Amino acid sequence: MAIAEIKKTLEGKMDHSIESFKHNLTKIRTGRANPALLDTVHVDYYGSMLPISQVANLSLIDARTIGIQPWEKNMAAKIEKAIRDSDLGLNPSSMGELIRVPMPAMTEERRRELTKVVRSEGEGAKVAIRNIRRDANDAVKKLVKDKLASEDDQKRSEADIQKITDKHIAEVDRLVASKEQDIMAV
Repeated sequence: MAIAEIKKTLEGKMDHSIESFKHNLTKIRTGRANPALLDTVHVDYYGSMLPISQVANLSLIDARTIGIQPWEKNMAAKIEKAIRDSDLGLNPSSMGELIRVPMPAMTEERRRELTKVVRSEGEGAKVAIRNIRRDANDAVKKLVKDKLASEDDQKRSEADIQKITDKHIAEVDRLVASKEQDIMAV
């Protein structure tokens, strides 16, 4: 594997870590309703566990309410139960064929707890990025050891790898700050 391939692989893995982090952030709820909040909730659909989005239409009724329109009438009760049983702290209510999921107002204390969760998720993403950097540097060192690259190449590539790492860590910091601002907005 050449140094260019190592850098390309490194960048792809770091981008994947950022995407995973973004996905995790969508699960952390702010005061506003977001249908992506229910992505982790699965419901029993004829013996298979499927995400709610695959058995119903999800929409926003207003800024603090998610509307769920099941495609089959018999799924309404199952969807409600799945949301109640999830660890999201939501309490859905049926209105005919429509299920309304109101977002409870968040207290100041809960907001502070959520910012700590966001920071923790961000730290986890940074650790993943640093681990990828370490693996890339090890791969470059192995090339030098096997005499497939020079020590000058190693120094240059380590500097490049560090620049890529710094860019991705700055992106994580930006996402954390943005999410904290979202959470603390009343």
